[in-house]
Amino acid sequence: MSEREKPSSGLVGAGLLIVDKDAGMTSHDVVAKVRKLLNTRKVGHAGTLDPMATGVLVLGIERATKMLGLLSLTTKAYTATIRLGQSTTTDDMEGEILSDADASGVTDEQIAEQVALLTGKILQVPAGVSAIKVDGQRAHARIRAGEEVELAARPVTVSRFEVAARRTEGQFVDLDVEVECSSGTYVRALARDLGASLATGGHLTALRRTRVGPFTLEHARTLAELADNPAVSLDIDAAAHTAFPHRQISAEEAESISQGRWLEPIGMKGVYAAIDPQGHTIALLQEKGRRASSVMVVRPATLRD
Repeated sequence: MSEREKPSSGLVGAGLLIVDKDAGMTSHDVVAKVRKLLNTRKVGHAGTLDPMATGVLVLGIERATKMLGLLSLTTKAYTATIRLGQSTTTDDMEGEILSDADASGVTDEQIAEQVALLTGKILQVPAGVSAIKVDGQRAHARIRAGEEVELAARPVTVSRFEVAARRTEGQFVDLDVEVECSSGTYVRALARDLGASLATGGHLTALRRTRVGPFTLEHARTLAELADNPAVSLDIDAAAHTAFPHRQISAEEAESISQGRWLEPIGMKGVYAAIDPQGHTIALLQEKGRRASSVMVVRPATLRD
């Protein structure tokens, strides 16, 4: 097959799009909007973000959708506002009020003590309105159908939980906090548990994700900005450089791996990118035994850009 006859690989316009999500939209809403703005059906997301939350949402476009399941997005960072003095059914401001209490007398020292106990490796009961499946159905769907759902505590890591500011609003105390945590940690559950430990109740009134893995708000654009400039944040090569460790390979090695063969291992752990002399990502590799084999061939020999 000649170079002119080779089918397109989907690399034109392919890459990662980092969206600064608006409040009130689901992650699926964002995907639908992006499909229209970029005029493609090949859009997927790497994890969801609650409708009330704003901030970083990672999308894969065109061939980069195959990259999403390989991304290491195990750490996340948030800014949030926790209201002490009221608990809700959803642990955020969108739920029904369960209890009220006067939190105005809670001291900074008491707050700091309980925040410290919620930092580090902890066991956390996920928020009830989570996407965790219970008997085949999402927990949030069961709760919104009026069912009572009990979720088991899970180990999570909260590497940073700091109070940046405090405001007193009548009987309520609003805390602006900064959180860095492992994937699977629920910031709304931190708000719930902080309020419970202080005997005041607590819930989230604002949540903004500032980082997912290596992707930050500096990479992100709003949908309005995307409409003005419909393109990915990082093309597939920049995405691979940002998201994965990388290994330089020769032109001969690039040709070999593009045809589905394997390379000699060099002792790199996890998934990494194989970069040819022109700076192109040929494949994502993972070493097992005596082989460095592709887990995703970005540029197969049978395809062209």
